[in-house]
Amino acid sequence: MTSKRIFMLGATGTIGRATRAALLRHGHELVCFTRQGAKVEDESACQWRFGDVTDTRALQRDGFRGEKFEILLSCMASRTGSAKDAWAIDYQAQLNALECARSSGVTHMVLLSAICVQRPKLPFQHAKLAFEAKLIASGMDYSIVRPTAFFKSLSGQIQRVQSGKAFLLFGDGNLTACKPISDDDLAEYLADTVDLPERRNSILPIGGPGPAVTPREQGMLLFSLLQQEPRFRHVPVALMDMIIGSLTAVGKLVPAAAAKAELARIGRYYATESMLLWDPVLGEYTADATPSTGQETLAHHYTRILAGERSADLGDHAVF
Repeated sequence: MTSKRIFMLGATGTIGRATRAALLRHGHELVCFTRQGAKVEDESACQWRFGDVTDTRALQRDGFRGEKFEILLSCMASRTGSAKDAWAIDYQAQLNALECARSSGVTHMVLLSAICVQRPKLPFQHAKLAFEAKLIASGMDYSIVRPTAFFKSLSGQIQRVQSGKAFLLFGDGNLTACKPISDDDLAEYLADTVDLPERRNSILPIGGPGPAVTPREQGMLLFSLLQQEPRFRHVPVALMDMIIGSLTAVGKLVPAAAAKAELARIGRYYATESMLLWDPVLGEYTADATPSTGQETLAHHYTRILAGERSADLGDHAVF
């Protein structure tokens, strides 16, 4: 591996922190750009710069500073997934960085995207796809990494089950499946992508090791690890549709309700769409065709949380 000078965005998020550590292990030189006031770590290992990523001039002045870089790596993503946030961050801020990177000599962008953009129904998915199209058309080498579900997104019911409550399922619990991937395994995959020429100019769906799991299987795993009798409560998808409809109606007058409706739509999407590779010919998700990487399984993740060795960092969205 040859050391490269990398300009990184999204370095303070959950995946960003793990990716930053992986890149440093690979021997790369990192300049990390983040918002003013953000809590930073590894101050001696990489260089931190602060500013507004939505402002191209500030990004150029406070971030790139007219210096030369070889790689732009972005783990940046909108916090809420709302339309305003998504188009400002997942599209425009990424585009700002791409334009600045080009003038700083960057020849390759590694972008952390999401596998859910395959069947876009939500604003943040459309915003991500719009930027992906800009990147592909830019003439710069690109590696667009589309991971499946994160472990943290499948950790939202651990405390609920620990306290003796039922595991919540949409429908029968078999509507969807995913091949969840750990922060560290995804980080290592991203760091490898910087180094491997065969991953350039590619869209790279990736999941974790082992077979795909359904929400029902996730619940059964938790009950087994806790040595409890399985208890499930089934939530009809139609109920979520009613809630979304009500919030949408109220949201025409109350902005807070409109924001809740958008979050509910995001939740419904993840409750009804698998995080696996979509086969447009078959018209279905295919677990066997979804690539895998890494070593850590969901069972290992749950075991470490239950043992108190790891916290359930749920982030902004926790998916059942």
